[in-house]
Amino acid sequence: MNQLEQIYNNAEEHTKIKILEDADRYLGGQESMPSYKEYLSERFHYIDQIWVNVWLNKITAKISKQEKKKYLSEKGYDTENVDRKIINHLFRTEMRDYQPFNSSDWLNELFESNNEAWAERYEKARAYYLQKAEEEQLQRRKYRIRENIEKNIEEIIEQDYSLLYLHVRHMASKQLVSDFKNKTRYQKVDTFALEEKLEETGSFNAEDYTVMGEFFEELTGNIHKALYWGKGYFEYETYYYVYKNHISGFLSDTLQTLILQNLPQHLFEGYEDAYDKPLTGKSVKKLISHTLQNLYESFFETIQEEYVEDLVKLADIPFDPEAHQEQLEKDIEDRERKIAEELAEQQRKKEEEERMLEYIFGQEYSPSVERAKKYVLHIGETNTGKTHHALEGMKSANSGMYLAPLRLLALEVYDKLNRDGVPCSLKTGEEEKTVAGSQHLSSTVEMFYEKDFYEVIVIDESQMITDKDRGFSWYKAITKANANEVHIIGSRSAKSMMLQLLGEADIELNEYSRDIPLEVEAKEFKFSHVRKGDALICFSRKRVLETASRLQQEGHSVSMIYGAMPPETRKKQVQRFINGETSVIVSTDAIGMGLNLPIRRIVFLENDKFDGTKRRTLTSQEVKQIAGRAGRKGLYNIGKVAFTKDIKRMKALLEMEDAPVHSFAIAPTNTVFERFQRYYRDLGSFFELWDKFESPRGTKKAALTEERDLYERIRGSEIEAKLGLMDLYGFLHLPFSKKEADLVRQWEETMYAIIDGEELPEPRIKNRNLEELELTYKAIGLHLLFLYRLEQRTEALYWERLREEISDHVHERLKTDIKELSRKCRKCGKKLPWEHEYQICDECHSSRSRRRYNYYRR
Repeated sequence: MNQLEQIYNNAEEHTKIKILEDADRYLGGQESMPSYKEYLSERFHYIDQIWVNVWLNKITAKISKQEKKKYLSEKGYDTENVDRKIINHLFRTEMRDYQPFNSSDWLNELFESNNEAWAERYEKARAYYLQKAEEEQLQRRKYRIRENIEKNIEEIIEQDYSLLYLHVRHMASKQLVSDFKNKTRYQKVDTFALEEKLEETGSFNAEDYTVMGEFFEELTGNIHKALYWGKGYFEYETYYYVYKNHISGFLSDTLQTLILQNLPQHLFEGYEDAYDKPLTGKSVKKLISHTLQNLYESFFETIQEEYVEDLVKLADIPFDPEAHQEQLEKDIEDRERKIAEELAEQQRKKEEEERMLEYIFGQEYSPSVERAKKYVLHIGETNTGKTHHALEGMKSANSGMYLAPLRLLALEVYDKLNRDGVPCSLKTGEEEKTVAGSQHLSSTVEMFYEKDFYEVIVIDESQMITDKDRGFSWYKAITKANANEVHIIGSRSAKSMMLQLLGEADIELNEYSRDIPLEVEAKEFKFSHVRKGDALICFSRKRVLETASRLQQEGHSVSMIYGAMPPETRKKQVQRFINGETSVIVSTDAIGMGLNLPIRRIVFLENDKFDGTKRRTLTSQEVKQIAGRAGRKGLYNIGKVAFTKDIKRMKALLEMEDAPVHSFAIAPTNTVFERFQRYYRDLGSFFELWDKFESPRGTKKAALTEERDLYERIRGSEIEAKLGLMDLYGFLHLPFSKKEADLVRQWEETMYAIIDGEELPEPRIKNRNLEELELTYKAIGLHLLFLYRLEQRTEALYWERLREEISDHVHERLKTDIKELSRKCRKCGKKLPWEHEYQICDECHSSRSRRRYNYYRR
């Protein structure tokens, strides 16, 4: 340990210094010189211990952990994996008795036989002690006189507080009038946007401002340096800073004079005696700095609340304390009256708005069951036959209506009833098929019209009542169904909500359970495990196509289902699987609603999905809805379910008891719009009121996000000017994919054609690839929505035939286009292995990581 000797010497010198300092303190406090022996008898313990303290502190701090461990190892200690605190403790213990320095012997050598040195030490220590005592006494005198002066200053300010504010107010009023008369007004910009050139907008007008705080936001045209969070920034100056500086400077000068004139004479004398210099204005400024800061901040805050019109009038009144005090009291009284009137007006408007909101919205969304004589609930899991039983009741009735969540299901029931010899028409937003002599109708739930009577109405997938955008269609159909008998089909989660909605109505409850059990496979699914009858589930069109391509390349015949697929194409894809033309089906969660297929096993390739806002784990209800499609009585008497990962967690979701639905969605109705038009005529005001309306307990408002976005495109245009409010909202509410820019453009072009009385623009037909064909299908669908809304049924027939041809093309393209499809890196386009977990290749990922690393290094 090379440092040991150096540390030892340093500790020795430090110990000597501390002993001498202790001796000086002891001697300085004695009026007469004590003997050396008297000092030793009183300070023996300190002298004896000081070496150990100094030595151990220094040796512990200066020696590294490695050297301490090395030293202890040489002493026979095991130091491996020992805590640092224990190492220090052991080391200090070993060092405690290391070559102790004898403090008493050293001190005796200096003073025991040398009275002259001891006396000299006493004289110096005593002189230093008396000098410090005198300095401390002087500081106490200074503190007392400064405290007395500050106390008197506070009394002076308190006594003249009102007068000071009157001066400040008058000064501000004259400055304001001068600024209004002589300064230029500028267009407001972000004060930090120095790259923007200021534009003059003319002169100031007092009528443009209510209170001074509003005027203080105006730009002066100058640039100044301001502090934000301790840092200095250059920005465009506002009058806020100008008036703050004016008031601060004015108060500083005024207070200085006021204090020098009113302080008692004995305080001037006491100050000069303590500080050996006279009390001047400069000294007063230092004494009042803190008080001044609080005072000018208080005054400036009050000035910002002053009415501009009051200060403009005040500038012409010569300063007289009594007259200005009288004027201030009058202005405050008028201000309080105006504020009270404004608050009363605000309260009146608030109450009027609340009455209006209650009138427009309130009663419309209070649950009440109308018309239907009997309700039959079909509650149960997926694939339990509940829809079949409900439809049987409808088929046997003289008239009936089926309300579906999807156009595909409406088509399926339309086909089924006609096959079974029950004439049935079809009505969705995009098509109407009238069958001669039919008294039955299959439609999407949005097509429900409460004034049409049917003997039996069937409402499918009632748990959709919770959907934030579409749920109100179910609510309206359930509560306003005009029928002798209403069959409601739903999951177990919807049971309590349905019973709550129906209240005291005549209710028959039928609950269904699966005859075919579900079995979760213990092993994680691999693509080599694919077998006939499997349905592989993922949650994007891209993933469906990639998976189908992979399976086809591996020799499997595949059907596909995804949301953007035309319903006719989907029907053909499903039929191929039912007929055994394909052995495997790849689908999004669209498979979970209404499709009964001969599925042996449901395979979840993903456990999470993007819900339009974020990527999240599947809910228990979603897992059950999809997994429930596994199994077909007489074909697969056990439905199998497989996952690629997290089997235990996903199985728990599948087996979890359904959480009851506690709220349903509400949306605007015709009645709401009729009431709204008694107050306003524009949709902008309607959306504002919709936001203010508090949804009743147990309900949640539809966000109307898509309708708002479309409305912003045509707000203030001829479209809004020429269309009635309800007609305009009806066009905004058309059910098409509003995230497709081409479709939004088509919608807008069609709207202009409608108001100009021109022919509707034909949808663009594109067919270079599968994606273009699907978009073309959607474009024709949007065109049909307009045609049916405008009662142009003859024209619609042509476009329905063309759309069917497009769906045939999509079907054929699905057979051919995906055969050569492969996974490619999103960044560089390089082909990726099917098993690659990410959407970019390893090289692109590494390159991105290096760029981030270099960026943060900068």
